[in-house]
Amino acid sequence: MNAIVAEGLVKIYRSRAGEVRALDGLDLTVAEGSVLGLLGPNGAGKTTTVRILATLLRPDAGRAAVAGFDVVRQAQQVRSVIGLSGQYAAVDENLTGRENLIMFGRLYQLSKAEARRRADELLEQFALAAAADRTVKTYSGGMRRRLDLASALSGRPRVLFLDEPTTGLDPRSRLGMWDIIRDRVRAGTTLLLTTQYLEEADALAHSIAVVDAGRIIARGTADELKSQVGGERIEVVVRDRADVARAVEVLARDCDGDCTVDEHTRRVTVPAHGGAQRLVQVAHDLDEAAIAIDDIGLRRPTLDDVFLALTGHGAELPAAGADDDAPVPAGRDSAPIQR
Repeated sequence: MNAIVAEGLVKIYRSRAGEVRALDGLDLTVAEGSVLGLLGPNGAGKTTTVRILATLLRPDAGRAAVAGFDVVRQAQQVRSVIGLSGQYAAVDENLTGRENLIMFGRLYQLSKAEARRRADELLEQFALAAAADRTVKTYSGGMRRRLDLASALSGRPRVLFLDEPTTGLDPRSRLGMWDIIRDRVRAGTTLLLTTQYLEEADALAHSIAVVDAGRIIARGTADELKSQVGGERIEVVVRDRADVARAVEVLARDCDGDCTVDEHTRRVTVPAHGGAQRLVQVAHDLDEAAIAIDDIGLRRPTLDDVFLALTGHGAELPAAGADDDAPVPAGRDSAPIQR
């Protein structure tokens, strides 16, 4: 059964400057209990998709359902089964962490006693118990993001939307957030995750959908998407510029495609199948040919490689807090969904 279904979604933002077609016939399905990573550059339509599925925006055309409920006609039912954490932590910095979670619990229509119990559970789960009674203004960025995600889980949602949950976090905080997300998935939550980090989608998602210009242009696992842009390649940095031509001859003989050469960096790149065995063969043959190298490695396609092949342009990696699409009308996109 699909927990999320979207068919032909269209959303147009209009202003005096003209129209921006944020979604242009987007189709999407997410199986119950699975994780879909929605991957795309800035302005691709990721955040608009999440806002429509979370009932914060109405589509101009098309239809969508979450947990079997139509997002337009049955918006209240949708809100009762989802959680949402947006790009910006929607917490009150003048309240303590505990007070924030109790407030969110009450907004999810928990009783006072239940909201307090749930807040205590979440503070422990998200390693915030020691800071529970400090005001949020004293929290680090990573702590705020954890508190924001905890607030989205106050109502024990069946479907969770995370819109670039780790943008702006340092590597340690990002890894910590990944662990928390994995725990929710193991508990059976269906997750739609938007991200601009291929490695994040690779680590968390069962499948990935690439969106560009408001449409899904590719879908598959991270490995399947990477294979579309040529799979593995061997890169060699030759120490002596005079040996570059001979290195090209060795790589062309040992590998499976045409070599590309960056004369400035003395880097030779060639598609390669066979993984580590092929790399060992190349290293041996370069040594036999007495070609000194500064670096050699087996590389997989990067995020920019995937975007360049699929969209014709490179990925625009996010600045901290960068938004995805045109502005949404007044409202907080990561505020709790009230029933």
